[in-house]
Amino acid sequence: MRRWILASCPLIVMFILSGYGFKPFTVQVPEQLKVKNPIKVSFPQDEALLSNYQIAPPFLGSQFIGFKEALAFKESQGNYFVTNTFGYLGKYQFGLSTLELVGVYDGNQFLSNPVLQEKVFHVNTSRNKWILRKDIKRYVGVRMNGVEVTESGILAAAHLAGAGNVKLYLRSHGRMEITDGYGTSISNYMKKFSGYDVSMIEAKRNPRI
Repeated sequence: MRRWILASCPLIVMFILSGYGFKPFTVQVPEQLKVKNPIKVSFPQDEALLSNYQIAPPFLGSQFIGFKEALAFKESQGNYFVTNTFGYLGKYQFGLSTLELVGVYDGNQFLSNPVLQEKVFHVNTSRNKWILRKDIKRYVGVRMNGVEVTESGILAAAHLAGAGNVKLYLRSHGRMEITDGYGTSISNYMKKFSGYDVSMIEAKRNPRI
């Protein structure tokens, strides 16, 4: 009996499938859903056109990492290997004179070394914080040119224009406005990079790589 059942089961299944299941059928696609011609999509190749698009930097929080990445995006869109029209180098757009202050003398080596660029940014920020330590204590919370002064705004402005120029700006209560070669001002950086927590950066006198 068991042998008869085992032998007959496949035949029964095949009979059921052939009579009731898995019959072929045709799917009708509505005319409005049919693709008649390929859709052409064009992207602007001209940099002038691309500049019209607003690209936002990635938000990585309000701690130091968020501060440095937002600043890097403004400087170079985060590109380690770019040199601008004024000869400033890398992700954070350092000039050769600033690199020499922290102990880097080979611009080509600096440009090809992302790890070194991160170290230089950290060291230079520590240096600027030392130079501006008294001004940070004195002016944080004061409003100048409609912008509240913050520690991160001061350090960002020092990256843009140098610590000495930021001293002039703060001690003149915003009257000594300084801009870079592209027209970006100290007050612009004060506003754009305000409110980050950069307390982890230790103020150091003459730090070097």
